[in-house]
Amino acid sequence: MNYEAGMLDRQEQLGFEGEPARRGRRWLWIGLGAFVLVVIAGFLLMGRSANKPVPAAKGGKDQSQLLTVTVSAPGQQTASTIVTGTGSLAAKREMPVGVAGEGGLVTRVLVDAGSWVQKGQVLAVVDRSVQAQTAESLAAQIRVAEADAKLAQANLERAEKLVGNGFISRADIDQKTAARDQALARVRVAKAQFAETQARNHRLDIRAPEAGLVLARQIEPGQIVSSGSGTLFRMAMDGQLELRTQLSEADVQKLHVGAPAEVTPVGSATSFRGQVWQVSPVIDPTSRLGIARIALPYNPALRPGGFASARIVAGSVTSVILPQSAVQSDQLGTYVYILNDKNEAVRRDVKTGDVSDQGVRIASGLTGNERVVMTAGAFLNPGQKVIPQLQKK
Repeated sequence: MNYEAGMLDRQEQLGFEGEPARRGRRWLWIGLGAFVLVVIAGFLLMGRSANKPVPAAKGGKDQSQLLTVTVSAPGQQTASTIVTGTGSLAAKREMPVGVAGEGGLVTRVLVDAGSWVQKGQVLAVVDRSVQAQTAESLAAQIRVAEADAKLAQANLERAEKLVGNGFISRADIDQKTAARDQALARVRVAKAQFAETQARNHRLDIRAPEAGLVLARQIEPGQIVSSGSGTLFRMAMDGQLELRTQLSEADVQKLHVGAPAEVTPVGSATSFRGQVWQVSPVIDPTSRLGIARIALPYNPALRPGGFASARIVAGSVTSVILPQSAVQSDQLGTYVYILNDKNEAVRRDVKTGDVSDQGVRIASGLTGNERVVMTAGAFLNPGQKVIPQLQKK
C-alpha cells in the first residue's frame, strides 16, 4: 500500500514539472518563426528600394538608365583595292635551246643550271673533226679557183695587146674574156661553198639565242644529239621571272597593266615587288578564271615552278571607312546608327564595299561628317537616347 502511494506521488510530480517545459519550447519556436518572417520582409523592402529609380536633380533627366556609346566622325579616307591570288612562278620569257645544226657527238658542256650567259655564247660543243676537213678542202678549192682566174686575166691582157697588130682576132679576145669571167665565177662559187660549210660548222655548237639565265641542263659530254633531240637547255631571257596567278572574273575586271604587286613565295616571309604586265584577254568558260601575269626581277629566292601568293593593288578610292563593329545588318539590309542633335540613335541604311585591314568601305549612305556609333550599335533601338563618348584617335 505504501509502495503504490509513492508511485502516484512521483507521477504527479513529473506531470507538474513537464507541462512548463513543453510550453517553453513552444514559445521558442514561435519566436524563431517571427524572426525569420522579419528578415524576409526586410530583404523584400531592400530589393524594392534598390529597384526604385533615384530621383534626378531638378530640371534634369534620369542619366542612370542611358547607355554610353563610342561615337566618331570618320571623315573620308583613301583606301586601296587589293586583289589577292596564288599561282606558280615561271620565266617571263622561257627559251628552250636545242640543236640548230645536224648534231653529232657532244665533246664539252660549258654551262650549268644557274649560269648567266650572253647572246651567242657557246653552251655545248659538238665534235666537228669531219666538218673541219671539209672546210679545209673548200678553202683549197678557193685558192685553185683564184689561181685560174688570175691566169685567165693575164691571158686576156696579153691578147688585148696583140689584137691591134692583127695577130689575134676579136673572136679570140671574146673567148679569153669568157674564160676569165668563168674563172672569177668559180672563185665566187668556191667561196660561197666555203662560207656555207663554215656556217654549218658554226651551228654545230649549241649557243644561247639571247642573254639570260640557264634554268635547266639536259645534256652531258659523250651524248649524241641531233635536231630531234628536243630541248637540251632551258633559259629565262634576261633572267626575268613572273607569277602566273589565276583570279576570278570579277577580280580580273579590276586589274590593269602596270598595277603594283607584292609576291611572297611559300615558306618565305620576304615579299618581292613586281607589277602586272599582262592581264588575260579571255576567261576560261569552265572555271570562270582568268590569268594575271606579274613581272618580277631576278632573285635567287624566286625559283621557277615554286608556289607563291600575290597582293595586287588594283586601284584606290576615297570613301568612308568604318570598323566592322559599327556596321550592322538585318533582314532589311545593312545599316549604321548615327546620333542626332538630341543624342538619339538614328538608323542610317548604307551600302558597303570592300572589306580590308583598314575596315569596311561605305560605298554610299554616309558623308563622313555624321556622328557614327562605333560600338554598342547592336544594343540600340531607333530613337533611343544615349550618352556619347568621343572615340580617341
